[in-house]
Amino acid sequence: MCPEQLWTIARRKLDQLNVVVSLDSLRIPPGNRLEALQGERFGQYSIRINAQYRICFRWTAEGPADVEVVDYH
Repeated sequence: MCPEQLWTIARRKLDQLNVVVSLDSLRIPPGNRLEALQGERFGQYSIRINAQYRICFRWTAEGPADVEVVDYH
């Protein structure tokens, strides 16, 4: 996947993250693969951009916080 395609997908998912009102809303589409993280990222969640990149964030009463795009591998 070229960087332009990667950022197109990332922007679409960041837009989705910006408008959701509940964490469960991120379970759709299933390709997001919402998951609670463990270890050093305990307390954070991630959704997948692709097999290598994730959008990681904390969920608060106001919605997502500390959002970052991460090379997860």
